[in-house]
Amino acid sequence: MSFWSRKNNKEFPDFWKDYLALFDKTYDKVPIEEIRFVAFDTETTGFDYVNDRVLSIGAIAINYIAIDVSDQLELYLEQDVFNSATVKIHGIRRNNNFETVTESKAIEMFIKYIGNSILIAHHADFDRRMINSALQRQGLGKLKNRFLDTGVLFRKTKHLVYRNQRGSNHYTLDELCDDLKISKSDRHTASGDAFITAMAFLKIVSKLKIDKEDKASTLF
Repeated sequence: MSFWSRKNNKEFPDFWKDYLALFDKTYDKVPIEEIRFVAFDTETTGFDYVNDRVLSIGAIAINYIAIDVSDQLELYLEQDVFNSATVKIHGIRRNNNFETVTESKAIEMFIKYIGNSILIAHHADFDRRMINSALQRQGLGKLKNRFLDTGVLFRKTKHLVYRNQRGSNHYTLDELCDDLKISKSDRHTASGDAFITAMAFLKIVSKLKIDKEDKASTLF
């Protein structure tokens, strides 16, 4: 049971209470150029929300509808679960010389970083559920942020007509890169995929022709 669990009569930590307080306001009436978006990605030991773990988190902010390279986060987590079969995808091995943090510290740093930003991810439900599982292990609640999925937004630019070579309307990040002419040189690292996702988001927004006076709710 988590040190922060209320079952132990412990109050939630200050960072979590501060995070929850940020959602007293809404983005619905805020011009889109004034919103802080955060594109993020997780690399994990596998696809099981309960038994697998987050290995790394990469995140980068979009401020004033531009990628802000000075506002980013990269975390590597200590590995208490290891799956050698997934190493060929994410490249993170037990003996990598990354500076790592505990899951609890990573969650604290991530929550402080994102604040109440609108979060962007590709196939966002997976990343959201992996972070929520980590939050649950720490005795905390779920993410409160609004989410945008670049795969869903991409379908809007294609009006559900274009299908990939697999005959599906569910697009991989590689397929978005090919269609939007985005370099894939940093694929399969959390920070690299976060940056690619941010670039894809901006290109998709430009294709949707969202006027600067439009509100954030236009995207949902």
